Amino acid sequence: MKSAFALLIQNWPWKLLSLFAAAVLWMAVASEPEMSTFIRVPVVYKDAPQNLEISSTIETFVRVQVTGVSGRLREASLQPLPVVVDLSSVKESGSRTFNIDSGNVRLPRGVQFVNAAPAQLHFVFENRVTKTVPIALKWSGTLPPGQRLTAAQPEPAEMAVEGPASHVRAVQSISTDPIDLGHLHDGEVVTTSPFIEEPLVRFRNFQPVRVRVILKQ
Repeated sequence: MKSAFALLIQNWPWKLLSLFAAAVLWMAVASEPEMSTFIRVPVVYKDAPQNLEISSTIETFVRVQVTGVSGRLREASLQPLPVVVDLSSVKESGSRTFNIDSGNVRLPRGVQFVNAAPAQLHFVFENRVTKTVPIALKWSGTLPPGQRLTAAQPEPAEMAVEGPASHVRAVQSISTDPIDLGHLHDGEVVTTSPFIEEPLVRFRNFQPVRVRVILKQ
């Protein structure tokens, strides 16, 4: 059985080379100056409540101040890891504020969190509601001389929308892309796209609007 000394000197050239390489690496890292910088970091949200929606501004990026050696800071700037905001604690409508700190900012080894701007994310949560809204046709141009529009029948005549309660209540009708009167013919069916002016409200099932126009002399 080999003695402890024999084991220590076994393969000593390789062990000495490994020790030298580790020392060189340590000196290279230690010689890098510690610096501070701001990096633009994406924000991701997890475990959002099923029946609630955010009706306020949603931040998709924050600026995070970090410190560390220059090489590590360069790595963090080139491939920033997201800030993770956990929404699982939100159970009912109302205002909620979430702090951004070292607990929800993931950084590479050797990089330390200092602060974030904004330092907090404030949201207003509202119940998700659905509402059926009539289609309001929009027109452009003018009819040919002697023609008048006597009927325009959209299909569908109304569509279902959904979103945060206060924003859905504000939607009284659904507009369409303008239909050019100058190119219409009696009995023609034209297709146009509906749109909702409230940005936080969306269609439950989007579909184009077909319009049959009736013209008279």
